[in-house]
This record gives sequence, structure tokens and C-alpha cells, in this order.
Amino acid sequence: MTFTISRRGVLAGLAAAMLPKIAFSQSASGTVVVYTPNPAQVVDAVTEGLRQIEPGISLSTITGGSGQLLRRIEAEAASPQADVFWSSSENTLGAFRQLFEPYRSKELSAIPETLHQKEDLWSATITHVVVAMVNGNLLGDIPAPKRWEDFLDPKWKGKVAIADPNNSSTAYTILWGIEQLMGKEFLEKLAGNVLVNSSASSILRGVAQGEFVAGLTFEANAYAYVAGGQAEIALVYPEEGTFTSPEFMALIKGAPNADLGRRTMDALLSKDMQIALLENTFRRPSRNDIVVSDHVDLPALDKIKIFATNEAEAAAGRSDFLARWQGYVQGAK
Repeated sequence: MTFTISRRGVLAGLAAAMLPKIAFSQSASGTVVVYTPNPAQVVDAVTEGLRQIEPGISLSTITGGSGQLLRRIEAEAASPQADVFWSSSENTLGAFRQLFEPYRSKELSAIPETLHQKEDLWSATITHVVVAMVNGNLLGDIPAPKRWEDFLDPKWKGKVAIADPNNSSTAYTILWGIEQLMGKEFLEKLAGNVLVNSSASSILRGVAQGEFVAGLTFEANAYAYVAGGQAEIALVYPEEGTFTSPEFMALIKGAPNADLGRRTMDALLSKDMQIALLENTFRRPSRNDIVVSDHVDLPALDKIKIFATNEAEAAAGRSDFLARWQGYVQGAK
């Protein structure tokens, strides 16, 4: 079954307006430095939530692409400058596992065992669903897409975009999953039609502002534009199936403020924070005690055709995949 979501009168409020009131902590205070590829509205929601859950902790955030930030942590390994990396897919984190130290959060019991990292090197914060984000005003004579196969039509050449998987874990997750679902030959053909742009956020802006007809992205990021009032934006869950990708955060080895970093991670995994993120930024929680449809107008996972992928295999095959993808892109020029 194909699902297409467009605006149905839902408007996103500011993060601060919908956050629950939470009892204050009385523990030690200080600043936690977080490296994050998350967009501004997500950072704002977490910053506001943390003020209520852990009023003694201030966040200092450095943003950028996940690959860029992980390489920065690697370069700083002898003298770490950040406490927490938040967040990326396991298929990306796996190549940087030496940069993190184990932490088993007190909130982990509410997170399914399938999302646990056996060494507790990272913890699942949310679960993404891969979608196509489509600007209906720009379709013209192109039929609205329903399947992955539709994007191989010559009419889509130069009109569908994705971020560079070398810098974006979002793009790597999507392209690797597409290859697993549709095969290498499909991926090579897709490389001939897609525009590769610098970052995941540029894909969202490009579709919303009319630069691209469609972009391959994560559900939560795209739905923010639907909820924000852009009736021309639709989310397509392809009928061949799509795939989910949990995002994980990790405590940086040798973190300057490790104890505060652990408390920050606990706060991010708390039920109140995950509900706030769901209601304000549409990120599906990693916790199993939150019903998504009670809070936002998104389909339940059991209503979407999901293709299972193996994040560990994606991590192990990252270098080979990126080299192959680059070859496909160069060959299509």
C-alpha cells in the first residue's frame, strides 16, 4: 500500500508552547557541548525541554553534517571539545566507534531490545521513516510518484534530489536502503536521474522553495513543512516498501563534562522529552510506551510497508558503498 500525506489542517506550534511541565533536578550544574546534525527546530525543542528537566545544564550546540562532525570529533580525540554526539544512524556511527565510551541510560528499559547497542556505545533517540518529499505545484506533466520505480522515468532527471552520502548519514541510510530493496542496477540508474546536493537540510529547503520537484529524505523533516502549512508538499511512502532508521546519540570518549553529558542523554531519552519532540518536530520516539497517533497525524508503522535492513551490515560496507555510489554518479555525467 502507498501512503501519501499532505496537510490536513495541522499546524506546528513552537516547542516551548507544548512542552510538559517537569519537576526540576537539583543536581550539579554546568555546560554540555553537543555536536549535532539536527535542524534548528529540533535543537530548540531539546534546549527548552532540558531547561525544565535539568535546569542546571546549559547546552552549547555545534551543528553540521553528521560526517563532518564525526570527523571533527576524530580530529579532536586527543583533547575532546564536546561531550555528546546527537545523533546519527548506526550505519554511520559504526565507523567511529572508537570515539565513544559506553553509557547505559536509566531510560533504556523503555526502549525495545532491538534498538539496544550490545556494548552501550550509543542509545536510540528516535526512529526515522524514509519518504519522498514532493512539491505538487511543480509536477506539471509528471505523474505524482507512488513507487521507487517512478523516479527512473526520464521525466524525473534533474528534478529529484538527495544529499551527498559522504557528508550526510540521512543520505547514506536512504541510498543504502534503496540498494538493498531495489538492487544495484536500480541504484545505478537512479544515480543518473538524481541531483546530489551538499546537505540533508538543503534538500528540504529546495523542495519547499521550488528548487526541486522531489527530494529523498526522512519523514519527520519533510512533515514539518506539511504541518507548517505548505499544502503543496506531500510525503510518499513508496508501494514497493520503505525502511526505518533509528538515530542514536553517544557519549564522547574523554568528554570534558561526562557526568553532565550522561544526564543530558537521560533527559533526551525521557518520556516527556520524546513526546515533546514528537509533537513539535514529528520525530517518532524510540520508546515503546508512546502511541504516535495520540500526538500527531502520522500513520502507524504497522500501516506502512517496511523493508527490514541491517544497520551493522550498512556500517561494515560503508566505504565500498560510497566508492560504488561515487562511480555511479561520475558515470552518469
